[in-house]
Amino acid sequence: MTEAGKGQPAADEVVFRRARPGDAASIAGVRIDAWRASYRGLVPDSYLDHLKPEQSVKMWEQVLGASSDAACTFVAEAGGEIIGFASGMTVADSRFGCDAELTAICVLPDEQRRGLGKRLLANVAATLISAGATGLMAWVLAKNEGAREFFSALGAEQLFEQTFTWDDGSEIDEVGFVWRKLRA
Repeated sequence: MTEAGKGQPAADEVVFRRARPGDAASIAGVRIDAWRASYRGLVPDSYLDHLKPEQSVKMWEQVLGASSDAACTFVAEAGGEIIGFASGMTVADSRFGCDAELTAICVLPDEQRRGLGKRLLANVAATLISAGATGLMAWVLAKNEGAREFFSALGAEQLFEQTFTWDDGSEIDEVGFVWRKLRA
């Protein structure tokens, strides 16, 4: 729906679009807010408490500046504000039958469970398919039940769990999910 036919989205309408380098600061902020809400108690609190958008803005500017169909990021925007994003890329060496990876998907806590993540993931998948990808992998923290339910509900197969060492030396388990036959 548009306001008075002017072609502008209504305040409550969500627009999905390809991310631009100028979105880097907003994406970094959404990531921090989503991580603090979803990962509290799953990763060290000291890590979450010290996250600052400016620490990752430059990295996101580089990622967004290099976007192609082989590496893409999409945002969900409402009222001119970015409320979620998803990013993915093809990989040179296929792993577990997958030649692409979902590298990030974050939605602001108050905006979750509205279908935004599903739409963001669909945009990333369609773009990766156009770059030749046939299988997609995603990693989630093993104790992140919400993310596990999200990927399972979208048909991803839980492949295995593995342990990795966090920056502070603590060990955290993660789960690999795959879509072996990628479709948008």
